[in-house]
Amino acid sequence: MLKGIPKLLSPELVRILMEMGHGDELVLADANYPGHSLNPRVLRYDGIGIPDLLDAILELLPLDHYAEQQVAFMAVVAGDPTVPVIWSTYETIIAKHDAEATIKHEERFDFYNRSKQSYAVIVTGEEVLYGNVILKKGVIKS
Repeated sequence: MLKGIPKLLSPELVRILMEMGHGDELVLADANYPGHSLNPRVLRYDGIGIPDLLDAILELLPLDHYAEQQVAFMAVVAGDPTVPVIWSTYETIIAKHDAEATIKHEERFDFYNRSKQSYAVIVTGEEVLYGNVILKKGVIKS
């Protein structure tokens, strides 16, 4: 055990967060996400929802303020009546950790393409549709 690391974060996930560099991206994916077919580095967090994991990760991960947007949500596909109410929960969590963070809504296949280039994909047990999030790692300024 170490002090200051949220207990929800596994040693493997902490290692990934430590390995990531400035500008690297981390995908937090819902249970329906095709993570394994998009990226070779996938961690499973089955049974864990994205809000709790997002909150724990943002305890450690600085967001990239050199980028236009630090966070991306998967946008609703045109014609789909789904209203992702979880986004407001995500926005609250993000603002708690970084009040200046901005969010982009990324079209589904553009989101998938970013996942291919991301450092890692964390597939969770989140069942809410369009619950996927990309976080862009920033720097810690001295």
